[in-house]
Amino acid sequence: MNHSRRWQRTLILALLSLSVVAPLVFVSHRLKAFTSDGRQGFLDELSSVTYRTDPLRLNAIEQEDAEELEEPQQVVYKENDFGSKNSYISQKINELVESTIEGYRNNNLERNESDHGKRQEAQKKGLFFMDGDEKIFNSTVAQIQNIHTQSQSMTDENEFADKQSSQQAFQRHQSSRPQSRRGGTNQKVLAIKDQIIRAKAYLGFAPPSSNSHLVKDLKCRIKEMERALGEATKDSDLSRSALQKMRHMEASLSKANRAFPDCTSMAAKLRAMNHNAEDQVRSQQQQATYLVHLAARTTPKGLHCLSMKLTADYFALRPEDRNLPDENKIHDPNLHHYAVFTDNVLACAVVVNSTVFNAKKQEKLVFHVVTNSLNFPAIRMWFLLNPPGKATVHIQSIENFEWFPKYNTFKEHTSSDPRYTSELNFLRFYLPDIFPTLNKILLFDHDVVVQKDLSGLWNVNMKGKVIAAVGTCQEGETSFHRMDMFINFSDPFIAKKFDVKACTWAFGMNFFDLQQWRRHNLTDLYHKYLRMGSKRPLWEIGSLPLGWLTFYNKTMVLDRRWHILGLGYDSGVDRNEIERAAVIHYDGIRKPWLDIAMGRYRNYWTQYMKFDHPILQRCNLQA
Repeated sequence: MNHSRRWQRTLILALLSLSVVAPLVFVSHRLKAFTSDGRQGFLDELSSVTYRTDPLRLNAIEQEDAEELEEPQQVVYKENDFGSKNSYISQKINELVESTIEGYRNNNLERNESDHGKRQEAQKKGLFFMDGDEKIFNSTVAQIQNIHTQSQSMTDENEFADKQSSQQAFQRHQSSRPQSRRGGTNQKVLAIKDQIIRAKAYLGFAPPSSNSHLVKDLKCRIKEMERALGEATKDSDLSRSALQKMRHMEASLSKANRAFPDCTSMAAKLRAMNHNAEDQVRSQQQQATYLVHLAARTTPKGLHCLSMKLTADYFALRPEDRNLPDENKIHDPNLHHYAVFTDNVLACAVVVNSTVFNAKKQEKLVFHVVTNSLNFPAIRMWFLLNPPGKATVHIQSIENFEWFPKYNTFKEHTSSDPRYTSELNFLRFYLPDIFPTLNKILLFDHDVVVQKDLSGLWNVNMKGKVIAAVGTCQEGETSFHRMDMFINFSDPFIAKKFDVKACTWAFGMNFFDLQQWRRHNLTDLYHKYLRMGSKRPLWEIGSLPLGWLTFYNKTMVLDRRWHILGLGYDSGVDRNEIERAAVIHYDGIRKPWLDIAMGRYRNYWTQYMKFDHPILQRCNLQA
């Protein structure tokens, strides 16, 4: 009896030892595929296997808002689920071993090759099929397999339910996203781009000198997809072979996913690629901004040609032929006087042409153009060749103003932008001195276009104010400004004398009551602020902050329809507002006579210039 129990204990211990040693042998045999000698063979083996080919579109997932990448919704198996199922199977096996301990004997376990789909499912769970020959008891093989089949069917049912729920959740997530962003016509194009990005990310994991089958396959697929994509922006632009190539690429990506299953590394790689792309975009944007500003400060070749040819033609005239007609009207206060300070021939011509074209009484219009000595002959010659109908034009040079003060400090600014250093820009503060016989005047910047008759401004009740202008104090608009954006309210003098919440206004189209100007002696006030600003920083460079200070509490705000801003920098100005406006202003650096002008607004300017003029044709100036 004791001998039988001893034999029974020995048999149990032998079975327990076998159950511990056998898994180690099987696992060590499979680990050869991941060694340095067996990795190439493992990748080659993966290349011969067919995997799922349905594309996983990165663009179908919302962009990350936090630092971590959002992973696709997949079936997640909880560890406790596997633990409970495995403990149940182990318990049944142990009960079966104890009940039939005397009938156990060793035998060879055949290799499991029943179904390739089950092999994939096992690999997805992180398990490997045992390829070696194992010794177990033949009498219990069938029963153990039955138990395993039952548990496997339970697992498959749970997995199927989990997959169904995850697919439904993913579909709900997709359907809940707005489709307007894609328009429903470029999903395949975005999927191809995502496939290329994923393939390049997987190539980043391979060693630089790697020449494996998987690396070659990915490089080949990337070239194929880039050729198939081309310059396509919509699904209709893709060729018929593009969809087949997408399936081939997805198969290659599935192989790469098997070889590099670490999601954390993949997320880090994609994040690094994203940062690198952002750096490149930022660098290109900085370079583009620099080139745009350079183009804005450079005189186009055509304009330079026009100025030179007009100047040559002017000096070829006899002195008696250089006089403009009707210059006797320039001092009549009963007429409507307009002033333009400019060094641009074409810009000045458009301002005059558009104003005359839309005026109801052209004979009452008088234009006072002030320029520098360099452009004086060209502008004068232009209006000799192109008289503005019944209106009168008077051209003056700034060098003829002997009273012009020599102590202006705006030239001391180190800015390279001529808008902040040009004498013409600050000449607006001397209107009573330039036009001593006039009572009212309407001042234009040379980058405006007049679209309505402006005679109504001459009947506006100024209520004792000096200047009438359109306000820029409405929040939410692109032209919105505040006093503290350009003026230093940390200075005690500024903080005490001016209200930071005061409504701001715009230069470009301003109506001045010169009589009130002289009564308040605002030119001397301007000189006072100019001297103060030369000693300490009171405002940003430019004439606009000085205008806010000089005309503080002396400005009447006009209706917005008189003057629309933003056509030189804002691409979102409403076309209805533009067409209703009396004056549109191309403020900003993208002027309509430059190549960098916004095309959607340029026709409002070009319609008032006849580009079939012979001299414009000679200088290759086109609409």
